Amino acid sequence: MNHSHYPSSVGRPLVWLSLLGLLVAGSLAVGVEKSASDIAADEIRDHVIRSYVHGAFNEQNTEAMRDGFHPVFKIHGVSKGALSEYPIETWIGAIETGKSKPDYTRESWTHRFPILDVTGDAAIVKVELLHDGKHIYTDYLSLLKLEEGWKITDKVYHRHPES
Repeated sequence: MNHSHYPSSVGRPLVWLSLLGLLVAGSLAVGVEKSASDIAADEIRDHVIRSYVHGAFNEQNTEAMRDGFHPVFKIHGVSKGALSEYPIETWIGAIETGKSKPDYTRESWTHRFPILDVTGDAAIVKVELLHDGKHIYTDYLSLLKLEEGWKITDKVYHRHPES
């Protein structure tokens, strides 16, 4: 077939644009599938929001906490230069006591996850918690994937000075 009636300057860009379009479409199709690590990260993000951010802070839903935290969970922090521990059942008890008081009001916390890293059945999440727009806590949560799913097993934290 003779294409001499088309100037060569028109044909080449169309061919290149067509090839470029196929490459872009192919790369988008490949990017649709999520890796196992991405799926785990999504599961962990949802788990931490439900069990930790809403469970312990926004909704203070102690059943969500019991479901999302492993029974051996402890908060580890520093008090007067020494290691402090706060077991999950003590924390849940304090929330339930606070909620039973007549002057109880629910607070609103926002969060950021600057780090969420998964390796197999282990994960770490850095959580920044803000109250009234102020950065109050930076928490580091450790999670393990057990037979029953992801469980928060440990927390170390830093409370930011109030300004």
